[in-house]
Amino acid sequence: MDDSQAAEVRRLRTVEQLSVHEIRARTGLGRNRVREMLRGVPPPERTRRPNARDDLRAEAVELRGQGCSVNDIARRLGVAKSTAYQWVKHLPLDPDEDTATRRRAHAKVMTDARWAVHRQAREEARADERRRAGEVVGSLDRRDVLLLGAAIYWCEGAKSKPWRPQDRLQFINSDPGLLALFLRFLETCGVGREVPAYRVSIHESADAAAAAQWWADRLGLPATRFGRSVLKKHNPTTVRRNTGDDYHGCLVISVPRSRELYWRIEGMITELFRAAGGVPG
Repeated sequence: MDDSQAAEVRRLRTVEQLSVHEIRARTGLGRNRVREMLRGVPPPERTRRPNARDDLRAEAVELRGQGCSVNDIARRLGVAKSTAYQWVKHLPLDPDEDTATRRRAHAKVMTDARWAVHRQAREEARADERRRAGEVVGSLDRRDVLLLGAAIYWCEGAKSKPWRPQDRLQFINSDPGLLALFLRFLETCGVGREVPAYRVSIHESADAAAAAQWWADRLGLPATRFGRSVLKKHNPTTVRRNTGDDYHGCLVISVPRSRELYWRIEGMITELFRAAGGVPG
């Protein structure tokens, strides 16, 4: 380190009371170099960031004790809401839990009323958009079903790897609509619903037998074709939201002796990629 440069930097700091930015502009040195030279030298008072005034903080605490909200405190003291919150976050608005509960319920009612018109307009717009989009679909012919089935299998089904050739179709999903579409694809390819083997993959805390029956009823599948369910071990650290009466796990569809059908899917996907201008995967 150049002693003359360091001495000049310290002089600018202590005598002329310059900030780091101003010293850099004067000397042409980098920020880290200047800070290294100023190590142990306190900054001038004018460059210090002012602290929150103690009297304002005390007044904020007093207002909180009177039942004022953070917004009210910030407005009355002329400070940011984040500052007011930091000052009073350790003080509950109302130690009376019943009163606090009533106030929260009242606030929710007011908020819901304020946004009710917006939500209604949004839901109406959503319903209208879905209706118009649905009109585009119409009926599905054989070609539509084949292309859709090949595409969803390529997204969700088991695929062949160089180290693990795929000699049968296996499709797993939790969406009844997507599974119904895949079953329609199989039927179009000559594979009836009595041919595949089915099994449920579900968390061990759920009712696997009831889930299997639900899938059989929902998709019109023969119960005799269902194998033993696969139970997923529960991880206590995972917060699961797929619980309750609407949780039925995933359905696994395995089609025996389907190697040639898998090759057909590969062919359709390759041609789809070529037609779209992409590179076959």
